Amino acid sequence: MASVRVFVARMAGLAVYGPDGERIGKVRDVVVSLRVDSHPPRVLGLVVDLSARRSIFVPMLRVADIAPTAVTLASGSVNLRSFDQRPNETLVLGQLLNSPATVREGGIEGSVVDVAVEPSRTRDWVITKVALRFRRTRLARRPRVEVYGWEAVSGLDVAAAQGADRLLAVFDSMRPADVAAALSRLPDDRQRHVVDALDDERLADVFEELSESDQRELLGYLDDDRAADVLEAMSPDDAADLLGELDDDEAGRLLELMEPDESEPVRRLLRYEWDTAGGLMTPEPITLGPDVTVAEALARVRNPEVPPALASMVFVVRPPTATPTGRYLGCVHAQQLLRAAPFELVAGMVDADLPQLGPEAGLGEVTRYFASYNLVAGPVVDAEDHLLGAVTVDDVLDHLLPQGWRDRDLAPGEVHGGATRAANGARTYDGEVHGA
Repeated sequence: MASVRVFVARMAGLAVYGPDGERIGKVRDVVVSLRVDSHPPRVLGLVVDLSARRSIFVPMLRVADIAPTAVTLASGSVNLRSFDQRPNETLVLGQLLNSPATVREGGIEGSVVDVAVEPSRTRDWVITKVALRFRRTRLARRPRVEVYGWEAVSGLDVAAAQGADRLLAVFDSMRPADVAAALSRLPDDRQRHVVDALDDERLADVFEELSESDQRELLGYLDDDRAADVLEAMSPDDAADLLGELDDDEAGRLLELMEPDESEPVRRLLRYEWDTAGGLMTPEPITLGPDVTVAEALARVRNPEVPPALASMVFVVRPPTATPTGRYLGCVHAQQLLRAAPFELVAGMVDADLPQLGPEAGLGEVTRYFASYNLVAGPVVDAEDHLLGAVTVDDVLDHLLPQGWRDRDLAPGEVHGGATRAANGARTYDGEVHGA
């Protein structure tokens, strides 16, 4: 298809034909997936009226050509399931037009009268231009219309353009880090609506991805009982990082409200400075006794609740296996487990020569340790050979990046299109993913 720019308002009512010239219907609307940032939204497909009472969805990958008089499909085969708008979807003609928007430079407010779509280099169709109408002034007796690039206009992202309930439905399909980024850009009242609606487990996942300033602000909004519940649901190292940002009285009050078995590992982490191995580690690595089989070890590794970096290595210890453990014997890499027979014991595979990190090791030493041994997880062991926890590479990166790094958007190209598509969602029909 030639690279052309099409204004959506001009597509309304266009006839839709199959490749053999048979008429299928006419265009009623264009479906887009608004993003949670300022990047151009993807066009998912067309709403095509087959009759006065029946409309279907046609993915943009099925569109071969958009001409001034008609739309031609690449295939005459279409899914006849009635169109049902999903929470992450917005109709351009039905919902986006007449929406208020603001020109970023100058803060001039207008309303959307049209948008232009065109194919990108990846063959995805995206909204690239927005036509805004501005109110009449003394100098301009008629309303004027001007066209801007999508990135030059604010107020049309998913957070601003969709109702709170639909916004929550969109968040439900997104990764916690993406939800956190979107949440930080919402007005205070919208933020609180989202926080109230999320359950404790989901909110804890999002809290772990927020910047320190956003964490403190939203934690202050929660009542003490719910704040304690959210801290319990967070991983101990993230909960310790957050409590370390609070004054001693507030942190102590929340720790008292937490269940003792949940607060105890957090208290242990708070004994160490934030930039040491003890402050960076998680106290809940995969720990096994030496008589455990490879099959049992792999079952622990496959647990979906275990983060990928932490699942890269298991640690073999004498009882007790809960941290701080009995004597640390060594570690076994997950790849070694995959290459071994299921009935073998992990005791015969232990790497006892890999150096350990002491809890007082500084951030620089921890960084050199990971680089020297090509690891994504490493054991933290005290002077009495007790395993205290494990440091993972994501914890190290979190503290190496500049302060406030969570507050900035990723620039275009920093995230592969596949990740963005997964966050925005795609329609799946009969085993095919359309518009992705």
